[in-house]
Parts: sequence; C-alpha cells; structure tokens
Amino acid sequence: MRANSFNTKLVLVGGTIWPGPHLLANLRLPLYDGDLESEGIPEAVITLAAAIDAADAVLIATPEYNKSLSGVLKNALDWVSRIKGNPWKGKPVAIVSATGGRTGGERAQDALRLAMNPFQPRLLTGPEVLVAAASGQFDDDGKLTEDRYLAKLNDLIGALHAAASSSA
Repeated sequence: MRANSFNTKLVLVGGTIWPGPHLLANLRLPLYDGDLESEGIPEAVITLAAAIDAADAVLIATPEYNKSLSGVLKNALDWVSRIKGNPWKGKPVAIVSATGGRTGGERAQDALRLAMNPFQPRLLTGPEVLVAAASGQFDDDGKLTEDRYLAKLNDLIGALHAAASSSA
C-alpha cells in the first residue's frame, strides 16, 4: 500500500514478464468485522474476489512484518474467504517477497503459504524469489537491477504461466 513499496515494485516487474494482461489488485479494504459482514460484503472485496476468480494465475508479493505476512494481506485473505464459492481453489499461485532484511521475506512466504492452505490453490513451491536488502535492488524507475533476482523471477513467472496453461 505504501507509495514506494518494494513488493509493489516486485509484482509490477513480474507483470512485465507475464505474457498477457495483468491487474494489480486493490487491498485497501476495511478491517474484517463480522458485524460489518452482516451488513453485506463490501464492494471492494467483491471486486477483489472476482478478479482472483477471473485470473489465469495469481502472483502475490508479500512484505515481512515481525517475521510474518502483513496484516493488510491477511485481512484481504480473511475477507475473500467470506465470499460464496472459493476463487482460489485450484488457482495457480506464486509468492514473491522483497524486504529490507537479509532473508528477503522467507518467513513471510512460509506464513502466507500456511494461510493459503485452506483455500486449496495450486501453490508453486519455487523457484523462490526472496529479494533481500530491497532498498538497493530497484532503480528509480522501479526496475529490478540485480540479475540473480531477475533470473529467479523470470523462472517463477515462467512456471506460473506453465501452471496456468496446464489448467486451462
């Protein structure tokens, strides 16, 4: 959500590799609240769930906060779980992360995989894209500058596309 988010930059770079149209999802959702849900699912949640359902595949970029995924991302998962049906079921999903630390978000990715399990997506296990020390990995235009990270991202997007093609 941050204007200069490393993870937004990373997913946008992934979008330039993806062979076809792509959409950056809006996670600016109200905090999940059963009382709010009883008034009706917010339109932004319905839009997000419809985008997931319509997508051939999903690339999720997660920051790491306190050794886990962000509350914003977990909130989005919680809201989408309240939609009738399951837009994630069988959907090819890949996870990437960019962090200021040295592990590149490994724990956040593990936590996200655990949080995604109930939805039964087709989670890709690799190649892992863990961009460490992210403040020095993107140029002023948001392009990923480190060749090894770019190569891994290309491989992951290729695997995601192959998974999406095999499920079509």
